Amino acid sequence: MPRISVITGSASGIGKATKELLEQRGERVIGVDVHDAEVVADLSAAEGRSALVDAVRKVSGGRIDAIYAVAGLAVPGPPTVSVNFFGALATLEGLRPLLAGSDAPRAVVVSSMAALMASDEELVALLTAGDEQPAMARAEVLAKEPATGGLIYCSTKLALSRWVRRHAAAAEWAGAGIPLNAVSPGVIATPMTADLIVTEEARKSLLEVVPMPLNGIAEPIVVARLLAWLNSVENTHLCGQIVYVDGGSDVVLRGDSVW
Repeated sequence: MPRISVITGSASGIGKATKELLEQRGERVIGVDVHDAEVVADLSAAEGRSALVDAVRKVSGGRIDAIYAVAGLAVPGPPTVSVNFFGALATLEGLRPLLAGSDAPRAVVVSSMAALMASDEELVALLTAGDEQPAMARAEVLAKEPATGGLIYCSTKLALSRWVRRHAAAAEWAGAGIPLNAVSPGVIATPMTADLIVTEEARKSLLEVVPMPLNGIAEPIVVARLLAWLNSVENTHLCGQIVYVDGGSDVVLRGDSVW
């Protein structure tokens, strides 16, 4: 019987590449997105998150093998908070019960090397506390100024990486035999980054901020292959890791500092 995987953000970018890769390998993939997907759901709202879980339960027959929480936004405003953090957590926690019938349950979420960049301490604290409305209000304040609007995305990814570290070893994840991990991509050639890499000058400028000495900007399939392995039956012991697939950005920016 083929493995059944659920991928959010399946209509484009990393999510689409992962869906296509798994399907090529013979897996049954339930794609989730706001358009062009088997399950259409908006993860920025509570109703959409509930609809996601209900629809996946229905089309899967109540059993899945893997969760890929890939959907994300990079707009400098509250929607990024809702989708990147609360939408991702709702995906992981809402679908986790459906993993119970799998012989090899797995879960992975896409963070970002942007978690290493400057962030807003107050927003990160609100995200960590699970306070969505106050977090969105804080994002509204940050979005008013170009200098602080960019902190929103980085803050959501930092909080997301920390959530994985704090929950992966818990009874409901590791204790239930479910490896939970995250990947943190560098600059990937997706619709999200298209405007940032449209010219050679723009690419060079971006890589000065996000150095990628190993092969430069990557295609989505690079991340997809890593995601697929993390959620494969081969991964039995990787737990709570934030795996940087960033061409060396983490190494350049943090040197020999592990955390």
